[in-house]
Order: sequence, then structure tokens, then C-alpha cells
Amino acid sequence: MGSLTRTQRQRAVQFSLYGLFVLLIVLFWVVSDKEAIRANFFLAEGFTETWQDFVFIGAKNTILYTVIAFVGGFVLAMVLVLMKLAPVAPFRWLATAYIELFRGLPALVVILFMAFGVPIAFGWRPPGGPVGAGLVGLMLVSAAYMAETIRAGIEAVPKGQTEAARSLGMNGGWTMATVVMPQALRIVIPPLTNELVILIKDTSLLFVIGMAANEKELTTMARDFMSSGPSAGTATSLTFAALLYLAITLPLTRVVAWLERRQNRSR
Repeated sequence: MGSLTRTQRQRAVQFSLYGLFVLLIVLFWVVSDKEAIRANFFLAEGFTETWQDFVFIGAKNTILYTVIAFVGGFVLAMVLVLMKLAPVAPFRWLATAYIELFRGLPALVVILFMAFGVPIAFGWRPPGGPVGAGLVGLMLVSAAYMAETIRAGIEAVPKGQTEAARSLGMNGGWTMATVVMPQALRIVIPPLTNELVILIKDTSLLFVIGMAANEKELTTMARDFMSSGPSAGTATSLTFAALLYLAITLPLTRVVAWLERRQNRSR
């Protein structure tokens, strides 16, 4: 390969990797017990007899919970960002402490704390019962991450934009609301969309709090169908849930990639 150009060597390596991938697929197909795979992961009854529950209850609730958690987390994140940028030091300290705390805690711990710890300690349960408590937990965690993302977007806005606005007589608050924040939000659209994808997957953590039949999201529904229903005793329901998660998240990840390429071109 010493006489090959750099481009030719790269193509040769790529073709070799593709060939290795195809070889591994063929080997897996030859040595695997296809009947056992079908019976455990792709049982036909597990798809045909449960798809309505998965689509119209599980997938619908997963999307609904994601939207609620994202919107609530975004609103709280905006408050945290403004507190962190405030001239009053205690506000900055409080926002920083919140962000560091909830970025350091696993989302599952926060969900359990809101669903069980808070009601036991204070006798107060968030609206919506266990599901509402779980969504509040997701909001608290996602807000911490989104706040840092938005703050980075604000810092990425050229300082000249602020100086130009102030030279026109605009005060600090109006400059932030009409000049800086719109540009910052445009910058952080890709990472915020990525946070939305993470939230879709994090709704699976709600299975630990218990739900009514019409409140189940995809993971809870898959777990329940593993123990009862046409695919009981197999992992078919998990396969179905995984396929639906991919159907929801893959388009969003493609959107993120497209937005990042568009921003790179504009720069």
C-alpha cells in the first residue's frame, strides 16, 4: 500500500471495514439459532395483538411526558440563567448551587425523591400523582443541563451586539430580551434538541413509580407485557418498545445533525 495515495488508502481501509462488518453479519446469521431468536424477540403475536396499546398508549404517553418535561425544564432553565447572570450575588450562588446539584444527581434518584421522599417528608405530592411527581423530577434535572446550554449560547453571542444595543439607549434587561437571547437560542437549538432526545429516553425511568393502565409509557408497557399477554415469557415486548423508541428518536437525531451542519456553514 506504500504506492497508494492517501485518499486511496482511506478508501481501502473503509472497504475493509465494510467487508468485516458484512462478514460478521453473515457469520452471525450462519451460527445463530434463528428460531430461538424469532420466538424470543420477534414473536408475531407480540406485535399483532399489542400494537394498539404500544402506539396509542405507550408511545403517546412517552411523547406527552417528554413535551411536558421539556417545556417545564426550559422555563425553569431560563429562570436559572437569568439568576446566574444577575448582578445580585446571592442569586448567582443559588443558581450555581442548583445547577451543580441536579447535574450531579442521577435522574432516577431525583424521580424517586419527588415521588416518595417529598410526600413522606412534607406530606405534599405534586399534581398528577406519581406521574406528575416523576415529571417534576425530570424537569428539575433537565433544567440544570439546559441552563448551562443556554448560558453557553449567551456567552457565544458577540459582545459587540450588546455594546451596540446599549449605545442605542437600550437598558440591560431589554438588550438581553430582544438582542442577546434570540441569538443565543438560535445558537443552542441543536444541543437543546439533543436534550429533547435524552428526555425521550429518560421517560423510561418513570417505570419505577407505578402507573395506571392509561398512564404507561413504552418501557412500563413492555415490562408488563413480558409477564402477561400474548408475548409473556419472551423479550418481544422489549423489542417492540425499542423499535418505537428508535422511530421517535432517530428523526430527531437527524434533525440535530442537519442543524449543526447548517450552523457550521453559516459560520
